[in-house]
Amino acid sequence: MLLFLKFLLAHVLGDFVFQSEKWVKDKEQKKIKSPKLYIHIGIHTILLLLFIKFNIQQYWLGLIIITTSHYIIDVLKLTYQKKKNKRSWFFIDQVLHVLMLVFTSILYTKSSFSFDTFFTDKTLLLIISILLITSVSPIIIKVFITQWNPESKKENDDSLAKAGRYIGILERLFVFVFVITNHWEAIGFLLAAKSVFRFGDLTESKDRKLTEYILIGTLLSFGLAILIGILYLQLSNLL
Repeated sequence: MLLFLKFLLAHVLGDFVFQSEKWVKDKEQKKIKSPKLYIHIGIHTILLLLFIKFNIQQYWLGLIIITTSHYIIDVLKLTYQKKKNKRSWFFIDQVLHVLMLVFTSILYTKSSFSFDTFFTDKTLLLIISILLITSVSPIIIKVFITQWNPESKKENDDSLAKAGRYIGILERLFVFVFVITNHWEAIGFLLAAKSVFRFGDLTESKDRKLTEYILIGTLLSFGLAILIGILYLQLSNLL
């Protein structure tokens, strides 16, 4: 379990934290000719080496399996991904990556591996949960709701740059904390508070599509945070 969590943490960092949207677009345009693709694989390799403490002698096969499969899966995604099936390929890509991490972890279930006491199972699980909330969830929400694109932006939009993104991250972090501390009533208060602040904008715009768009995004954001919180509690009880 510990080895899988380390592999998963390396994957989350490499695929979501240390990969910008510019890199993704460059890979989509140039495909296997994109230098960003190989830098991306290199970052994954370095992260894996860090988490196994450069114990290449013991984990050389796992490194080859993970890095090679990651490259092949990414190439397949870049090759067959189209505008219509982009959302589907996003989830297929992530599922295949995780399955390869599970497979590789199983190969080492009988091997002994010491890790610093600070990085316990629960610590790594908490770090992964936070990364899922802050880095993975925004991408999942964006992938899901891009099928709707309401043209309701004002010409003189005085909102803060990327304010919506940071608000979403903060609200999911709050919801996650409320779930793991068993303060479910606070989630209702947070949702009500956000509704009050959003009500003025939605009333002023008088745009039903925009209202539904924001509502779907909000429910997805809260739903993912609640789901991650519940999964964290269930998995931490097994550790």
